[in-house]
Amino acid sequence: MSEGHVTVDAIEEDCVLVGVISQQVSEETAIEYLDELEFLALTAGAITKNRFLQKLPLPNPKTFVGSGKLEEIKKYIDAENIKLVIFDDELSPSQLRNIERELECKVLDRNILILDIFASRARTSHAKTQVELAQLQYMLPRLTRMWTHLERQKGGIGMRGPGETQIESDRRVIQMRIALMKEKLVEIDKQMATQRGNRGQLVRVALVGYTNVGKSTIMNMLSKSEVFAENKLFATLDTTVRKVVIENLPFLLTDTVGFIRKLPHQLIESFKSTLDEVREADLLIHVLDISHPNFEDHYRVVNETIAELEHTEKPTILVFNKIDAYVHIPKDEDDPSPILKENISLEELKKTWMSKMNNKNCVFISAENKDNIEELKSTIYEAVKEIFKIRYPYHHFLY
Repeated sequence: MSEGHVTVDAIEEDCVLVGVISQQVSEETAIEYLDELEFLALTAGAITKNRFLQKLPLPNPKTFVGSGKLEEIKKYIDAENIKLVIFDDELSPSQLRNIERELECKVLDRNILILDIFASRARTSHAKTQVELAQLQYMLPRLTRMWTHLERQKGGIGMRGPGETQIESDRRVIQMRIALMKEKLVEIDKQMATQRGNRGQLVRVALVGYTNVGKSTIMNMLSKSEVFAENKLFATLDTTVRKVVIENLPFLLTDTVGFIRKLPHQLIESFKSTLDEVREADLLIHVLDISHPNFEDHYRVVNETIAELEHTEKPTILVFNKIDAYVHIPKDEDDPSPILKENISLEELKKTWMSKMNNKNCVFISAENKDNIEELKSTIYEAVKEIFKIRYPYHHFLY
């Protein structure tokens, strides 16, 4: 990890979370964001002890929350001896500096936390280079808070005159490192593009979806491989490609990095080659966690991100995973309150989504329990076969 980068320690730390209810973010959405932030914190090794939400027209440009709320947070963390506060948004360098001065503890924003998790998850040289580039780009405008010595002038024999402030020196070093990382990524991207080209004309299928929906588990099941899978966010950073054969039909299956709301733009740019696997795929398998209360929002986030990458639509199979974890709470007929998602049975939900998808390319499974896996394989087989027919119209052994 780069020198000067703010990280969550390997040992578990207690923390508090801070969010804002604004004109753009409703209270319900703000709570959902904090739920996700808590999971991010847990993935990084932090235990959430409390949450603070404030209703503001817009986040305070100086301290994100108001002075009264900041004082309330200060009293709580002092009383509970908490040394870490995490804000659910990107904080400007001045906001970070002002908040740290007031709270006198370590302050992270959502972006720094995600970057830290990515850094801890990176295994290959490619992923490490991508993460370091994103960290450096994020760190550059925040140098004034990273080191306390930055305002001092260099002095001594041979260093007299106008000199150069330490921050200018450090900024130049980081800019050189960024240029080096970019050059390295260009070379790696060329190598990966060559690798993709050398895979021949096999149909390419990419698993996409929100983070922690079970893509790697599905990858392992279909390819009989051992891709790292864990119930934490961003368990997979490196693109994994496996050859899969269903019946008599071979194709390449790719597991990609998971998407998430408010993903730092530095990471999107750094992981361009990973996302190239999505661009160059012939077929997408969009995996959703149907047991998650916000799976429809996750569906939207992934589709919007893919739309930014692609100008054309690709054939897509929707896979609703974790049906074993779906909770159904029947609603009393006399209950006048609105119907919630948990009041809808899985069968009713299937009919709704199946009708939206014209009763095709929509599968409900449990990768963990191997439920409906044959239906999934059959759906993938038919979709790949259609692509194969167009690419190889004279291979009659398939049809």
